[in-house]
Amino acid sequence: MDYQHILVEKEEGVAILTMNRPEVLNAMNFLLGYELHNAVMEANQDDDIGCIVITGSGERAFTAGGDIHEQREEAKGNISEARKLHGGEFPERSYDISASPKPVVGMMNGLAYGGGAVLSSSLDFRLGCENTKFRFLAAAYGRINCTWTLPNQVGWPMAKELLFSGRVVEAEEAYRIGLLNHLVPKEELRAKTMEICTVIAKNRHESVMGMKHLLMQDMGKDLYNQFQNERRFTTEEVVGYGVEDAFPEFLSRKGR
Repeated sequence: MDYQHILVEKEEGVAILTMNRPEVLNAMNFLLGYELHNAVMEANQDDDIGCIVITGSGERAFTAGGDIHEQREEAKGNISEARKLHGGEFPERSYDISASPKPVVGMMNGLAYGGGAVLSSSLDFRLGCENTKFRFLAAAYGRINCTWTLPNQVGWPMAKELLFSGRVVEAEEAYRIGLLNHLVPKEELRAKTMEICTVIAKNRHESVMGMKHLLMQDMGKDLYNQFQNERRFTTEEVVGYGVEDAFPEFLSRKGR
């Protein structure tokens, strides 16, 4: 499949999927989300692939999260052609990526804010550099997310702090609390990621996939229930801000 916003490379049994909208910090519009999900599903069907890497184009951002301009247009009733054609929602696709039978690793080349933090926290593990930072922003704009991913990675007290405050987590802290497995200089990030992921890919695929399945077997049932509860609560119980109220400073910038 040809992609508009995703670059796909295959190297030594590793599929490297790059979100490629650097001019907007790789913001995830509907089409990018659809393409990323599709690329992960295709890699799962490829017998030559044993590990999947997700990263962002450029040095500034893994992804800055959802495309606010697209969200504003859709709030006005101007539905994107990609949504009309493909349907579905990114939260469900993010869960599918998390539940991928093959390992999915984050190569965190830059900031991961909002939906970018949600996506990154759903991956099996992450490697980062000095440009890496996270921000879980849902509480700032009246939404709920990451309740089914973050506590298992950083522990309940820290997850509560990050989700309740929405503060920035810089690279050193992210490494210390477990959001990053490895922290290396930016010029070494790809090499370190490939060093680990090619080893994974060269192992017996059925063994690696079996381990992931067993690790998530019991937890996965609870995770899916948590995910569904989160979706229900954020859509039925919580009335979040509209785009104009949630991101006034961003939308008021010159030229926006």
